[in-house]
Formats: sequence, structure tokens, C-alpha cells
Amino acid sequence: MSHQAESSDSKSGKKDFSTAILERKKAANRLIVDEAVNDDNSVVSLHPATMEKLQLFRGDTILIKGKKRKDTVCIALADETCEEPKIRMNKVVRSNLKVRLGDVVSVHQCPDVKYGKRVHILPFDDTIEGLTGDLFDAYLKPYFLEAYRPVRKGDHFLVRGGMRSVEFKVVETDPGEYCVVAPDTEIFCEGEPVRREDEDRLDEVGYDDVGGVRKQMAQIRELVELPLRHPQLFKSIGVKPPKGILLYGPPGSGKTLIARAVANETGAFFFLINGPEIMSKLAGESESNLRKAFEEAEKNAPSIIFIDEIDSIAPKREKTHGSLRGELFLNS
Repeated sequence: MSHQAESSDSKSGKKDFSTAILERKKAANRLIVDEAVNDDNSVVSLHPATMEKLQLFRGDTILIKGKKRKDTVCIALADETCEEPKIRMNKVVRSNLKVRLGDVVSVHQCPDVKYGKRVHILPFDDTIEGLTGDLFDAYLKPYFLEAYRPVRKGDHFLVRGGMRSVEFKVVETDPGEYCVVAPDTEIFCEGEPVRREDEDRLDEVGYDDVGGVRKQMAQIRELVELPLRHPQLFKSIGVKPPKGILLYGPPGSGKTLIARAVANETGAFFFLINGPEIMSKLAGESESNLRKAFEEAEKNAPSIIFIDEIDSIAPKREKTHGSLRGELFLNS
């Protein structure tokens, strides 16, 4: 009896992956985004006590992780007026992290950022219309002069100069994805301006855009995200990862949204199959359509195949008129 109780206690004490996801927000390095007092693209402010907890010193370069697998590097400064569970950052940093005020980010030490040998930076086309003169001398040189700014490949930043602001994108960095722009770093700005991309695309949905299904999201992440991001774990213990999940619920409850969020957060290729559209009256054509979809997903592995209204592909013999719909969620 005592052995059974002990076994039960050890089971309840052991945390699974989904529980860890639910409790992640309690970690000391998880901070709430607040508006910056000092509008600097390279600086974030934290309370001195928070910096002490995270073993950070004034001027340290830190890695900040936001939504949709976005991260950036900034300089950490202490600010006693900043509340302890918060981190102050300006609009540019928030945009690079795909976060808004009140969202949660995680802060990590980043001691291995090297001085850059060279960086390639280009302006956005819509911010330089009608602008004449040398962009390097007018904007980039004064912006980076003796500032030792950390930059990340893919980040955007805004530089104010004269009567207008110009937005730039860090196209390439050497070495690595992060580096510090030092006085001897070569800054290249030759090339065609960057065309403005649509930042609000539907396929950029992330976990934080899905509301009201926190428990279900944690379970799905355990079943899908872990095998996609850490396949070696399953290989080492000889366990086959789950290959499919059936999501069911009324139309509009967020089944497709959840699948898109998982695909974006894990970096997997997303392939949507509409059940009724793939069906054909011609013999063998439906199977051929499905086979092509799976072959395409295999070429782009790791992939997530989402089959919408799977009941139309494999219906029950007796006709049913229920309001629930099923979606199959496969990862390969």
C-alpha cells in the first residue's frame, strides 16, 4: 500500500512537457514588454533587481526571444523606474520581436557576440522616395559612430536624420547571425532597396494569436513540436513520435489556426488539403491527388499536412448530420 502511494506521488511530482509549457511564464527571465522611456533601437531597460536575478551587468549584450520564433540582440541598462517583472523597449525592438506592449518575452545572456567584420544594410524603398544624397554619410555613419550597436541579421531599424526618417534592414552579418558594429566594422549599403513586405500575413500567426485553448495548445505542442524540434530525443530512446492528431470541433473554433501557429513556430512547411476539393468522381484520381500532396510535403520536410474536413474523404457508411467537423493534423 505504501509502495503504491509512493508510486502515485512520484507520478504526480513528475512534470510532463505540456505542464512545463503551461508553467513557462513563471520563469524569472520571462518579462512583460513595456514602453521605452529612451527611444533607442539598441537598448532595453530592466530593474536593477531583475538584472541581478539574471546575472546581468550594465552594458551587457542580451538575447531577447519574442513571438513567432523571432529574436534579437540589445544592450541591457538598469532603470530603477522600470517595474521588476517588466522590460522597456521601443517600437523598433518590439517590431523585430513581433510583440506588442503587455506581451511576454524571454531574456537570455549572450556573452559570445563578436565584433562584426562586415555588415550589409539596405534601406526600405518606401522610406527613401525622393531622397537625394549619400545614405551612408547622412544616416548610417552617425547612427553607428562609436555606439557599438549589436545587430541581428533580418532586423529592421529606424534612423532619424534631417527632416525625415529612413528604415533599414540588416541583410547580412559576418560573422554569425549576431554581431556588434564596431569602429572597424565595414558597412556596405550598395544594392537595390528592400521592397516593403506585408508584415500582417495570415501565415505568420503564432501561439500567442490563438486564445482560449491553452490546455489543448500545450498538449498539441507536446505531440508535434517536440518531435519536430528534437527528433534525436525519440531516436535515442527508440520511441516512434506521433504522426497524426485528430482535431474536432464546430466550424470556426480554431482548428486551422492552431495548425498554422504550430507550423510557423516550429519553422515547418505547412500544406493545407481541403477534403471536399481533393475528392474526384474519377477512379483513382482522389488517391493520386493525396499522393502528390504527401510527396510535396516530403520534399519540404519537416512538414505539417493539415487535412480539412477529413470526414468528406472517409465518411461513415450511414449518413450523419452532426455539427462537428474533423481535421487531421499530420507531421512528417
